[in-house]
Amino acid sequence: MKNEIAILLADGFEEIEALAPADIWRRLGLTVKLAGVTGKIVTSTRGIPVTADLMISELNADDLQLVYLPGGLPGATNLRDDSRVIELIQKVHADGGFVGAICAAPIVLAKAGLSKGRKVTGYPTTEDGVDGLVYTGELTEDSGDRILTGKGPGAAIPLAFRIAAALGIAPDALNKLKQGMFL
Repeated sequence: MKNEIAILLADGFEEIEALAPADIWRRLGLTVKLAGVTGKIVTSTRGIPVTADLMISELNADDLQLVYLPGGLPGATNLRDDSRVIELIQKVHADGGFVGAICAAPIVLAKAGLSKGRKVTGYPTTEDGVDGLVYTGELTEDSGDRILTGKGPGAAIPLAFRIAAALGIAPDALNKLKQGMFL
């Protein structure tokens, strides 16, 4: 049964973009796994070490309802250049799962062939040189076929809630958490 979320962490990831969604989804009762791509201890863009729950090689794609890609540089390029990441997101999406990407991470979607002709958003200029990308520049974007993206660090919370809704979390649960977070 697909009931897990994997957040892929590579050295140089953006802290807010990875950890704010992890926090929100765990508060909503979802099973979230921080998966190290470049190591078990992954260092953020600002030098904050984060210990992953497991390594990418330990994930079972058949259990994943969502693979989420935080941005940051060189985090997004480290994700893009890892064949395991590309294969994982392609498989999860092909099997009916969701893929989320924020900030610079839509470059990973492009390499995996998941952005061509789809509406996406991301950090301004990351769309340059990405063939076939329909870049909207919105704060968050839903392609309509299980690809959800966010513009940058400030979009992490709205994107996390938008993804939770897409995953079927009840509006009452989302509103209750929003009220608790944004008193």
